[in-house]
Amino acid sequence: MSPITARRAVALAFPAIVAITFFCVTSCATISFHEFSQPTADWQTKAGQLMYRSPGTTLIGEALVRFSTTGDFQLTVSKGPGITLLSLRQDAAFAEVKGAFAHQGWSGPVEKAPPQLRGWLGLRDQFVHAPNQKTLRYVSGNETFLFRF
Repeated sequence: MSPITARRAVALAFPAIVAITFFCVTSCATISFHEFSQPTADWQTKAGQLMYRSPGTTLIGEALVRFSTTGDFQLTVSKGPGITLLSLRQDAAFAEVKGAFAHQGWSGPVEKAPPQLRGWLGLRDQFVHAPNQKTLRYVSGNETFLFRF
């Protein structure tokens, strides 16, 4: 291959290489490298049901909530054994959401959360500030969360 042909091949391939690199870097944004605290004996655990409503969706499922006095929070919503619909882990600054109900999932700083997750991420404060309620109702925009324990 002559030097001119090699330069031309590199020039033609460069935009594709940049596009692939950009895709790989931005796709990694949903992979969490944040280390969340693991539940310990002093965390409060509640098991019950969640009814979630938004204009186009109603979901009733089993809810497992864990939270610490320092603000660490975990929520798992499932439909029967082994079918996790949503798994949320959150601390004061960072969150990770996974599961079928979360579609592609998301992780990152709480203040940069997508609009469709902001109601879910508001649940942490509700539980930390009212830890002993048997029923918790939280409304965020057009979403309603009703927990019964």
